[in-house]
Amino acid sequence: MKTSFTSTGTLTVRGLVAALMLAASQLASAHAYPTHETPGAGATVATTQQNVAIDYDDGLEPAFSSITVTDAQGKSVTRGKSVVDPANNRHMSVVLNPLAPGVYSVAWVAIATDSHRTQGHYTFTAK
Repeated sequence: MKTSFTSTGTLTVRGLVAALMLAASQLASAHAYPTHETPGAGATVATTQQNVAIDYDDGLEPAFSSITVTDAQGKSVTRGKSVVDPANNRHMSVVLNPLAPGVYSVAWVAIATDSHRTQGHYTFTAK
């Protein structure tokens, strides 16, 4: 069975494909991903480091987004909960307790304002 399209049908199929590709790209970019981390992944910092801060490429839902920092034994070294900056919902930070020399793990969960979830982790060293 042979199928043929008229020029109008071809435009309709092309338009549909273009619309689907656009929708898919918008969904892919709807997640919040880090653009800058302080301290950065693999960084070495002084034991006087006072916080961990992460900037994202999309706004965050404060109630569901978080940063946790733990030492090599898995013990939390944060003072209180992480916060999303009310003046800049793309910036989240958490205050640290005094650090001992060692390796620290940062785990983050970012729920974008459109409810898409991303998460990740990295380490830094305090000396």
